Amino acid sequence: MKILISQKQPSNTAAYQILEEKFGVSFTFSPLFLIEPLSLKEFRARRINLPDYTAVVFSSRHAIDAYFKLCEESRFKVPETMKYFCSTELVAIYLQKHVVYRKRKIFFGDGTPASVVSLIGPKHKGEKFLIATSAESKREDLTTLFDNAKLDYTVGELVKPVLQDVSALQLSDYRAVVLYNPYDLKALGAQISDFRTCGLDFIAYGKGIAAALQEAGADIAVQGPAPDITSVAKALQLYLEKRA
Repeated sequence: MKILISQKQPSNTAAYQILEEKFGVSFTFSPLFLIEPLSLKEFRARRINLPDYTAVVFSSRHAIDAYFKLCEESRFKVPETMKYFCSTELVAIYLQKHVVYRKRKIFFGDGTPASVVSLIGPKHKGEKFLIATSAESKREDLTTLFDNAKLDYTVGELVKPVLQDVSALQLSDYRAVVLYNPYDLKALGAQISDFRTCGLDFIAYGKGIAAALQEAGADIAVQGPAPDITSVAKALQLYLEKRA
């Protein structure tokens, strides 16, 4: 039995190798969509002027790379005074790829929108914020908090999802597929006309993709994350045990 996992192959595949040996399955890792930065032309069409902002809010590494790429292409030299507010410590640490961490003003939250707004507080309320997002980002929770705090901000889409051609995957060869994002489902839609009768079992990892599958009328074999499903490998283990 073959199972498709819609992500790049992780650096550590030990958990998957154990499942392959135990259940006699094989896994194929293949992203169904990629996140790419907007071109300078696409970004300029949004009518956002990067030098206008004194602080940037980041929630992903993709957005960080896109921001500095656009700054370079537009010949905007990011000032030493720029402040960075990141959703998590991991995102903040990634800034070291582009700036000298110790010399910049970098703040990070605990992954929640409220934690980011709390970091801003009254001390940084006078900044003009660029909230760096992608087209598929759910940003209402954050912008509502920014509105309530009466912060000056602009939402800027810096990256976009690009669906991949799945025709070479031969979906009929697979018994199940692990999906993470509604764009995974959109990519499969190029080959599948009816998700209810396509013969694939769907393993959903994330609330967004679970909702998209339900809307498409597809049955979800296993859904995570959950208290007992803390990783995709755990979700696959549960799925395979059910089939054993």
